[in-house]
Amino acid sequence: MTTATEQNREEVLATTHDALREQALDRLKKRRDLKAHALVYTLVNLAIWGVWGVIAATSGSSWPWPVFLTLFWGIGLAMNAWDVYVRRPIPEHELEREIDRLQSSH
Repeated sequence: MTTATEQNREEVLATTHDALREQALDRLKKRRDLKAHALVYTLVNLAIWGVWGVIAATSGSSWPWPVFLTLFWGIGLAMNAWDVYVRRPIPEHELEREIDRLQSSH
């Protein structure tokens, strides 16, 4: 588990080569983890919908109960994808601008 300070460092764009390399490595790991998450999501959902299909065919009940798993887990998967592909580190100039804004408000 990361501390709040470590997490803040990860959110700010690094300026040294070694720190940029570390951030790039972390982003690549997140992409790999997202791909694994998407694969597990797909396989589990295929299995659950397959079970539902067999139950619906044999019992005559066709209410699609797996929709809840698919929907809510899908929201989690979408948030994971947003974190990997959309969310970017905060550049140093934005950080400095916010520091200046906070200092001027006091």
